[in-house]
Amino acid sequence: MGAGTDDAGLTLLADPTRARIVRMMRDSADGRVLVGRVAESLGLRQPTVSHHMSALHAEGIVQREKDGRRVWYSLDPAHEERVTTLLGPPPTGGEADLSRVIDDLTARYRGVFSPETVARYVTDSHQMLIAAGRPALEVSRTASFAASRLDDLTRIDGHPPDRPSVLFVCVQNAGRSQIAAGILRQLAGDRVIVRSAGSAPAADVRSSIVYALDEIGVPIGGEFPKPLSDEAVRAADWVITMGCGDACPVYPGRRYLDWDLEDPVGKPTATVRRIRDDIESRVRDLLPELVTSTV
Repeated sequence: MGAGTDDAGLTLLADPTRARIVRMMRDSADGRVLVGRVAESLGLRQPTVSHHMSALHAEGIVQREKDGRRVWYSLDPAHEERVTTLLGPPPTGGEADLSRVIDDLTARYRGVFSPETVARYVTDSHQMLIAAGRPALEVSRTASFAASRLDDLTRIDGHPPDRPSVLFVCVQNAGRSQIAAGILRQLAGDRVIVRSAGSAPAADVRSSIVYALDEIGVPIGGEFPKPLSDEAVRAADWVITMGCGDACPVYPGRRYLDWDLEDPVGKPTATVRRIRDDIESRVRDLLPELVTSTV
């Protein structure tokens, strides 16, 4: 990866993967970020700074701060080592205190699950997330993941299903499965329970996916990559896999589909949009069958 510095003090990084220029920038004298210079180097033409920011995020380029400097870098996995060298590893924090999460979920599931069961699921969910790579917001994500697994457990334990449940699974749960889950939630509302998971989950949903969904009015909300759990598969009526091979266990009584879809990670915006539109078409075709019957 080539590097150099121009007369404005901007460090340049060549991106061989997409033939882009990724600029590491510092604040100008008046404190304003030189967003326009970055966007110009990428051939982007937008009317305002906020539009520049959106366009940059759509290209998979994000910003972090170090020692008062704002540093732009590519989300391409090939640049991870370089970014870590420049910025250092993300903060890991101390050991998570899960007692509040356990207490809150014990109250939430009182009469359904014992405190011991709740504590076991919270601890196990935290360990699963850590094993996949220590995430940002790990305690709140642990709470969400544990609650999702406990909800799935209620379906497994014989509570009559009032609506169908669909599980989308891909490798990282950061692209295809998140697109499918987001679109189905938007179209079906409360009529369908929607889950997604990954056989090898990433740290976060790809920014290119977030912006591709935003373009069609689909919010990502608080969704994040989650490990594939046994409860999610057992509670699902439909399991739809996307490139995760044999990682998903097979249980009788579920409907399994495998969608052969290109992985959008690292692809240009036009390709991500095409994959998104393909997934949307498949979800729309599936929806009528979902809302008229359960397994």
